Amino acid sequence: MKFDDYLFTRHLDDDEEVAVIVHKHWFIGVLTLWLPATIFIISFAILASLKGSIMFLVTLLIMVASFIWLLRNFFDYFLDAWIITNQGIIDVEWHGWFHRQSSRVLYSDIQGVSYEIEGVLQTMLHIGTMSIEKISAGVVVALEHVKHPRKIESVILKNMEEYLTKKNLKDATHVQDILGRIVAQEIQLQDIKKSS
Repeated sequence: MKFDDYLFTRHLDDDEEVAVIVHKHWFIGVLTLWLPATIFIISFAILASLKGSIMFLVTLLIMVASFIWLLRNFFDYFLDAWIITNQGIIDVEWHGWFHRQSSRVLYSDIQGVSYEIEGVLQTMLHIGTMSIEKISAGVVVALEHVKHPRKIESVILKNMEEYLTKKNLKDATHVQDILGRIVAQEIQLQDIKKSS
């Protein structure tokens, strides 16, 4: 089991299968992590040279604070993701240590899927914004800084087509069952009328 699967499977229903988990581009992770990581490494190096002074305690506090900052930025980067499944898309957002949010958009509720790549750096790195528009409320769910958004759009559309095909077949079978029961009842009523 991959690390991604372990963290995100709690958001799935029992019969749901993951197609892909979409994170922000690794370059965005590097941008958010370099400053706290640099401060942590520098304070660790300084801490190793200090012994038993007030500067030791101050440096230790700076190191602990930068480590917490580093963890917070890592979780904010890594845990903001889309889980694309065989039934829909789960938008997972991490807003802080004690605030997480998850919303589910079923394929039957999607009006449109789109992506946008804007800017020179984004074009060179193939980074864009993925957007999904819901039918019912016209609400747009978006994930920014996605690597290869065109490929992700293709995965979503492929899973959406498979889901809708299965759903339509189930609905057609259900309608056939209902019509079969109605026809059987009508035949029974006709037989009763003929025999009376």
